[in-house]
Amino acid sequence: MKTYPPPGKAPDIFYNEDICPIRNLLGQLGRKWPSLIMSHLSFGAHRFSELRGAIPDISQRMLSQTLRELERDGLIERHVQPSVPPRVDYSLTPLGESYIEPLQALLSWGAKHQDRIAVIRRAYDAEQDIKAAG
Repeated sequence: MKTYPPPGKAPDIFYNEDICPIRNLLGQLGRKWPSLIMSHLSFGAHRFSELRGAIPDISQRMLSQTLRELERDGLIERHVQPSVPPRVDYSLTPLGESYIEPLQALLSWGAKHQDRIAVIRRAYDAEQDIKAAG
């Protein structure tokens, strides 16, 4: 028989920093840069400069750092082609490809609800402004 935590308490896994899936992986993947990079790579391999052009608001340093993190996690591969100058392409690994379906579901949810959330945010901000002025 499956046991559940008491109301108000999450399963123990969420209290263990070493094995918590949110802290260890989803926290990183949930940031905007990894999601944007992986979304672009879901359409095929890209060079660094192509990714930089596709995501103009990311700095070169942040793109490099995020690509290294995704490579370290086994979600993308870096392919160096022996040419002059060397050509470096980035692509999703099979593990990275397995993340695209849940990412697309999250993107669909965001697209469906972004207008509603924008209205709620504006109302909240207006209420806070009234409280601050009062």
